[in-house]
Amino acid sequence: MPKLKKKTVKPLTGEKLLAKIKELGDLSREAKAKACGYFSFDPDGSERLNVMAFMNAVLDAEGVDLDAQPTSNGTGTSGRQPSYMVSVQTNGNLLVGAAYTKQMELSPGDMFEVTLGRKHIHLTKVETDS
Repeated sequence: MPKLKKKTVKPLTGEKLLAKIKELGDLSREAKAKACGYFSFDPDGSERLNVMAFMNAVLDAEGVDLDAQPTSNGTGTSGRQPSYMVSVQTNGNLLVGAAYTKQMELSPGDMFEVTLGRKHIHLTKVETDS
């Protein structure tokens, strides 16, 4: 008696995949993978879930590219990235680095209001009439 070949299902991708995941709600990752067609059959007929392929398809559908190269800052090198942490200098001053002033599009002479919180300092740019 010949073995019956199990029917293969074409897995969902793109917007259809995201819509199906939303429709499935609180199901487990494995259940969602199976419902979206990310499974296959072993030669012995047992079912095998392709959860990694499912997760990669979800990332692709959401536009996430994990293989993307870091973008440069326009000068040909990526340079240092701001850490959003500063330390007090020995003279008691706080130095706000150029990376932050560039990101905030600040110019020499711009003025700020300093607001102290329990664990933070807020710098709010004061708009001047010119």
